[in-house]
Amino acid sequence: MKLLVIKIETSHEVEDALSIFAQDNLNALGTESRKRSDFEQAGWLHDSTVVEMDDIKDLPEDLQFMAYFDEEADKDSLIKKFTDKLEELKGYGLDVGDVKITSSYIADQDWNTAWQKYYHVIDFSRHLAIVPEWEDYKPAFSDQKLIRLDPGLAFGTGNHKTTQLAMMGIERGMVRPMTVVDVGTGSGILAIAASKLGAKSVLATDISDESMTAAQENSSLNNLNNISVQKTSLLAGVDGKFDLIVANILAEILLELIPQMNAHLNEGGQVIFSGIDYLQLPKIEKSLDEYGFKIDLNMRQGRWVGLAITRKEK
Repeated sequence: MKLLVIKIETSHEVEDALSIFAQDNLNALGTESRKRSDFEQAGWLHDSTVVEMDDIKDLPEDLQFMAYFDEEADKDSLIKKFTDKLEELKGYGLDVGDVKITSSYIADQDWNTAWQKYYHVIDFSRHLAIVPEWEDYKPAFSDQKLIRLDPGLAFGTGNHKTTQLAMMGIERGMVRPMTVVDVGTGSGILAIAASKLGAKSVLATDISDESMTAAQENSSLNNLNNISVQKTSLLAGVDGKFDLIVANILAEILLELIPQMNAHLNEGGQVIFSGIDYLQLPKIEKSLDEYGFKIDLNMRQGRWVGLAITRKEK
């Protein structure tokens, strides 16, 4: 079996946006990035590291972004979708650089495990650490919860700023045992974080079969039995209400979610948003206000914004 690789030469400013778009909208099997700045910074370390830039093969001008798909995927359609997305991001004021998009095919065993050397423990907070299945880790605090992950070709490893902002929101919001829905769950990392932090029950929704499988397998890896999954778009077809709604997805998709939230949020409930480029924040604020919600906390890391949201007081 082979994998289709879409390679994009572009600017580092759109790295996170492309990664989320590839995973959430195009159902990529995985993504990878090579930044020129990473090689440059390695040469600044005060150790024995020596980086000869001229000797590095295929060194990107700025960012080289790769998205991996099943070999049967429509190559031309994917290239067009990435091209259109980059034009959209350019319209938001982001620098996309001198874009070049190419495609190729590789044997899946060439890439399937190579990324593991780049994925290590994320000692996220006093209460949570994200630990790959194959690594040993002893927490500094006996009650720190470990999120064990085997992401494989799935997505959502905890490295993204957007994921970490969402986890910060969950930690802040989980003040008692709550019912939680994780919208657009990906690997299930946020659903698992909610469960580890004391949720009574968690529903994980996503539109892709790969996410459903990854979320179930990672839940089992953590020996959790209070996480269920439902394949659906956002909250369509979801029954019941929740104390906490969590969504780490792009702003344009959050705009589709906002009209659904009131019917699925318990009295006194909270909503955690992440995945918002700061340039898109005004649209989110406007829509939240129109549907009777207010922002209690605004968190930002780099370009990305996370929000803690509640209903307006009547």
